[in-house]
Amino acid sequence: MNTVSVVIPNYNGKKYLRDCLESLKKQTFKYMSIILVDNGSDDGSIEFVRTAYPQVIIKELGNNTGFANAVNEGIKAADSKYVFLLNNDTICEKNAVESLVLIMDKNPKIFSAQAKMLQLKNPELIDDAGDYYCALGWAFSPSKDKKSTSSDKRICITSACAGAAMYRRELFDEIGYFDEEHFCYLEDVDLGYRARLYGYLNVMEPQAIVYHVGSGSSGSRHNAFKVELTSANNLYFLYKNFAILQIIINLPLIVIGVIIKHVFYMKKGLGGAHIRGLSKGFNKIIKNSEKRVTFGRKQIMMSGLLQLELWANCLRRLL
Repeated sequence: MNTVSVVIPNYNGKKYLRDCLESLKKQTFKYMSIILVDNGSDDGSIEFVRTAYPQVIIKELGNNTGFANAVNEGIKAADSKYVFLLNNDTICEKNAVESLVLIMDKNPKIFSAQAKMLQLKNPELIDDAGDYYCALGWAFSPSKDKKSTSSDKRICITSACAGAAMYRRELFDEIGYFDEEHFCYLEDVDLGYRARLYGYLNVMEPQAIVYHVGSGSSGSRHNAFKVELTSANNLYFLYKNFAILQIIINLPLIVIGVIIKHVFYMKKGLGGAHIRGLSKGFNKIIKNSEKRVTFGRKQIMMSGLLQLELWANCLRRLL
């Protein structure tokens, strides 16, 4: 059995796959398999990988089922101790997988370890070095666009960015998989926060370097598709993962956060997408009411500790 299964979700990403797969061939860590989960690509991705990289396991889904479902299919197909989720538009430095395995082996309480993701076109700048959630109802990456040297220490984070993160496979059976209702966006924040509620840790390992093109499938940092989905998924996230008392305590800040976001999106001509997203968020809550986290003693205790982080992250985000 391999120690690591690399799961790469793909949708029309043929132009990225050679660089991504070549970087995996050069890894210092060799005990791994590669699973490509294809979301109904029509750009020749499957044919290319099957011919050029016959060692890669290909799982065809037939149509675009979204990121969350694709990676779930890959995780369930894996037979390894760890699963390394990797975007197709990435290039890994040769010790990236080994660095993540080393930190995961050191502490069984770590659910996920994220690589330090750098911008491929501007490698001196960070793309993502750990995601956080704050009391305004926002997920954010404070290190984005900062110098790479600003994130040189291993840190605990709210959640790992699933674009380049290793997960302890056996724990998915305890805390659940990626929520397919998200389709894409915030599904990794939802999972990471859920893991925290169960008492596990998420970290960013700076020795693992992965270069990321960014917005490889959706096309840009801000667009109607992304704004609509993130707005919907954010409301859904709050319903699923906040205890009732937390929702009440944070409601004024959440409302302020929604207003700030709406003004921001209006300036970019995306105000309508934001409103549509909020509406869809309420629909997701109604449709998936049974997916709310069950708050036992451990979850209640952890939600109290996480609330302190939410307030601290709020100050961090605003300042």
